[in-house]
Amino acid sequence: MKKIFGGINLTWPKVIVMGIIMGVYTAIMAMVSCFHDTSFSDLTVTFEVWIFFGIFIIINSKSAKDSALKCFIFFLISQPLVYLIQDFVNHSSLFNTYYRYWFMWTIACIPMGFVGYYMKKDKWYGLFILVPILLLLSGEYSTYLSETMFSFPRHLLTTIFCIITLIIYPLVIFKNKRIKIVGVSISSLLIVIMSVLCILKPPIYSTDILTSGESYKFDDAYNVYLKDNKYGDLSIVYEDSIETWLVHADFKKSGKTEFVLESPNGEEKVFDLSIRRDTYTVLEK
Repeated sequence: MKKIFGGINLTWPKVIVMGIIMGVYTAIMAMVSCFHDTSFSDLTVTFEVWIFFGIFIIINSKSAKDSALKCFIFFLISQPLVYLIQDFVNHSSLFNTYYRYWFMWTIACIPMGFVGYYMKKDKWYGLFILVPILLLLSGEYSTYLSETMFSFPRHLLTTIFCIITLIIYPLVIFKNKRIKIVGVSISSLLIVIMSVLCILKPPIYSTDILTSGESYKFDDAYNVYLKDNKYGDLSIVYEDSIETWLVHADFKKSGKTEFVLESPNGEEKVFDLSIRRDTYTVLEK
């Protein structure tokens, strides 16, 4: 591990090739449907993997200026490629839509890479430089722990990656034992806090899955329920804005089950229900 963080001769050709490889890889993960909503595609939307490469470049750079420029060039190559490849393959316009946001982060890599280099000085101010990175990474950990709780084992690898890197960064960046101990303690505390928050407030996907209208007519005299209530709860609610009744769902986990819409006279309609983290499908049986 110490070889990776501080023992690499990080030349400019290596930075350029690394940027190209990561841009191509990320684009592929974004385009191949079997990778969607998995740990393999998480780097297309969040920071945890890109934080790793940023720290890798910073720790293996020869000076603050070298660190700033190499971070900037790596992200200047990799991020546009992610969108340009998708636009070329899918005839889309993702680059124009999304790259402006990531370009701002790319510009920010110059001061972040410059300041980040001073973590190598093995001083207490280096830990203060690292703490915002740990906070950002703990936020990503919280996000993916919730995703894993809802759709196990999806995003489990990303969740584990966040835990490992939170602990590893203070250990490999600093040589001073006191700084290491304090850094690991901060990371451990963040992991515990985020874990407890996720457990106390488990993920819920709230949505409306059926509307009273031409196909199905119902009101609050009807009863609706899931055949397996481990997936969540259903209720019938009235929506004033569209002046109709809806079947409202609070899903607790992904999977496949059935739900029943029961009329006051006992007539039942049964539906197949497939639940994902942010979408669902309903088919009448």
